[in-house]
Amino acid sequence: MTHEKHYVDWLVGQSMLKAARDRARLYSGQSRQWMHPYAVGRPRDAIAAASVWLTVYPDAIITEEGNSVLQALGNEKLWQGLSEIGVQGIHTGPLKRAGGLSGRNQTPSVDGNFDRISFEIDPRYGSEAQLINLSRIASAHNAVTIDDSIPSHTGKGADFRLAEMAYGDYPGIYHMIEIKEEDWTLLPDVPEGRDAFNLTPAIVDELREKHYIVGQLQRVIFFEPGVKETDWSATGPIVGVDGRIRRWVYLHYFKEGQPSLNWLDPSFAAQQLIIGDALHAVDVLGARMLRLDANGFLGVERRMSGTAWSESHPLSVTGNQLLGGMIRKVGGFSFQELNLTLDDIAAMSQGGADLSYDFITRPAYQHALLTGDTEFLRLMLHQMHEFKIDPASLIHALQNHDELTLELVHFWTLHAHDIYMYKGQTFPGSILREHIREEMYERLAGEHAPYNLKFVTNGVSCTTVSIITAALGIKDLGLIDESDRSLIQKIHLLLVMYNAMQPGVFALSGWDLVGALPLSAELVAEMMLDGDTRWIHRGAYDLADLNPKASISDHGMPRAKSLYGSLSSQLENPDSFASMVKKILAVRQSYAIAASRQILIPDVVSPALLLMVHELPAGKGIQITALNFGPNPLTEVLHLPGISPGPVVDMINERLEGDLTENGEMTISLDGFEGLSLRIVNRAPSM
Repeated sequence: MTHEKHYVDWLVGQSMLKAARDRARLYSGQSRQWMHPYAVGRPRDAIAAASVWLTVYPDAIITEEGNSVLQALGNEKLWQGLSEIGVQGIHTGPLKRAGGLSGRNQTPSVDGNFDRISFEIDPRYGSEAQLINLSRIASAHNAVTIDDSIPSHTGKGADFRLAEMAYGDYPGIYHMIEIKEEDWTLLPDVPEGRDAFNLTPAIVDELREKHYIVGQLQRVIFFEPGVKETDWSATGPIVGVDGRIRRWVYLHYFKEGQPSLNWLDPSFAAQQLIIGDALHAVDVLGARMLRLDANGFLGVERRMSGTAWSESHPLSVTGNQLLGGMIRKVGGFSFQELNLTLDDIAAMSQGGADLSYDFITRPAYQHALLTGDTEFLRLMLHQMHEFKIDPASLIHALQNHDELTLELVHFWTLHAHDIYMYKGQTFPGSILREHIREEMYERLAGEHAPYNLKFVTNGVSCTTVSIITAALGIKDLGLIDESDRSLIQKIHLLLVMYNAMQPGVFALSGWDLVGALPLSAELVAEMMLDGDTRWIHRGAYDLADLNPKASISDHGMPRAKSLYGSLSSQLENPDSFASMVKKILAVRQSYAIAASRQILIPDVVSPALLLMVHELPAGKGIQITALNFGPNPLTEVLHLPGISPGPVVDMINERLEGDLTENGEMTISLDGFEGLSLRIVNRAPSM
């Protein structure tokens, strides 16, 4: 039997593709398309718009009784505090409806609202009017709102259900392939209560041999035995709008409920859907910037042998140019959260996103903290320059909603056989990668830090604070005393300085501001049934003391134990974490460090020392970020060739530290885990 027409019409009305096509008609033939340059990325214009970001996670926000998450984020008291410390943008995380549809009933999100099914705001978080009001409140405090575009997949909403029913060009949205009935014996039965089942590698190989699909991909993200062993799943029998019964196999780089989009189908339906969603975020919801989530996975292609070509694919570059260009064309900016090789980050920034998340040095600076040795961090900084990636094009961040990724993809794929010098020896990239990963896993999780949990094969679920406690050898978070808390705060500020005192965007999270510890696994056990341990580091928090007695967020996240307290309470104490961040960011803003140019990563004698040398704009001199990632004091003579001599000033504490000599030498001393921001003041020319 065919589906009832009113149900199909209802699905079409719910679909993102229809909403995107309706929105496109508002732009076609209109002059506003030509008001902004769009061909190339403009990272320095983007950081001029907002160079300090707060990242929040909607499910973790504690609200006033009866109020929504969006009302909490638009609270005037909160924004007074954020403005005071120097926040210029708030990245809300995905707020639109997500999950799937079963008949007319919505099913929950399987990945923290990263499985979008609608342009509408998820009513669990508030209303469209409240999000627009948040944008206006932020603007009143000289800040912008930052939203999400998800160009690689959707959830299993109306668009996917219409695709399963072979309606119109909806199947062209996805990487989905109809399997002939005579080959259904190859497919597993779908268990009762499920709408799809993951395929084994053997079945994927067989379907490839029969020329149905491109085969296994280069890696299986979220690999979990018995849950996700490949990136392909099969549906059960589906009745189409034409009355035919079909079974489909579909690609999902991520979870089963996140079907991947086909960016090169003759219908170009996926592009219409995603660009329409982005235009809606900018024009209707007031976002100034958009994150392009998982934007490196837009191309997949069969190879003659071996795994399919699914990373570093040129279609990803082309797709990002289309999406990034469209966002710029209507006056916005975008950034990519791209955990791939440096080659990919550089290539996809050419006409694609304006900014990139700093997956280049994020695991490396954590490695420096865990080992007290900055050599791998300096190697990655040099690699960044070798690939001509401007640090001003990067978002240098503390904790976000995801795990601390330890994939180190750069050394795993294209550069597995390249030779690197490390610790006085040469290593192929693949061996260096395994060495770094082993060191970090050993210190970050397991018996040394049982409160942090491995996240499948990707990395470790943890907060910034629990990385620090692991580095300090603290095994029981319940035994942290005041001296421990003080040292943790000092190291946390060291990491703030690493990220903030270099060109580009500095991002910190609500979890960082309150000093959140991870939740015990028992509290979120039900959320982790599919192996997703990230829930332990997504505990609830209340930045503005909106509901101090609440023990959970509106969305069921238990309140995280925090070491620092709310933002509001911290700003009353000049020695608090937030007050010290405010002091650091004031110096960053005064000297436009975000817009500076990184000119040197000097060699050092002390293993724990990191130096970054920057040329400040507007003739303000040379700035040096000096950081001691170890517990012991150090003194070192710096050699800075080509830098004009002059007095050296501690920019944060406003005191004279000495002089850079005529031959480019100066001596610095740092306590354990201390950071300095130094400025070499240009001497006035002699008369």
